[in-house]
Amino acid sequence: MSEPTWLVVGRELKAIAQIGLTFSQDAFDRQRYERIRELSAALIAKGSDGDAAQVLELFQREVGYATPKVDVRGAAFREGRVLMVREVSDGGWTLPGGWADVNQTAAECVVREISEESGFQARALKLAAVHDYRKHNRLRHIDSIYKMCFICELVGGHARPSHETSDVGFFSRSELPMLSAGRTTAEQIELMFRHAERPDLPTDFD
Repeated sequence: MSEPTWLVVGRELKAIAQIGLTFSQDAFDRQRYERIRELSAALIAKGSDGDAAQVLELFQREVGYATPKVDVRGAAFREGRVLMVREVSDGGWTLPGGWADVNQTAAECVVREISEESGFQARALKLAAVHDYRKHNRLRHIDSIYKMCFICELVGGHARPSHETSDVGFFSRSELPMLSAGRTTAEQIELMFRHAERPDLPTDFD
């Protein structure tokens, strides 16, 4: 999906500033990187109708080498229907998942997310897709995000919502509910159906 120039430029300036402040020892260079961070916050705030001071405060909390965030999603099927959960935050439905945690593999993360959000126990079978958020979602995000989608097998448990989810259900590809914007797209769900039907398909990536 095409992104506005202010977001593409602002995101890269933010990363340059963060990396520079991580490694630079020169006081003058650090001042320049801090100024670049201020400009990136101002640019993104202007483009998103946000508050520059609040955006800058968010940027200042991030330290270390700037890298993409990792989101994991699990597609588990029962009788030709895919497991989905309803998000409390926006009322939309999505494949179970969320941000990857440290000290866990990506597969361990997706299994944990399925358990926490749906109540079902699962096993990861296949990494079906690694998508760049910018290219596969119509919404915009300040961060650069890689979304890893796994085909999973249910091995136990029962439907049980959580503090993040209000409902759990199984849906056919032709009867998808209203989706949670930003988390899962109809195109990604269709891709998961194809991978479940054709285990020999190679991992989709961009």
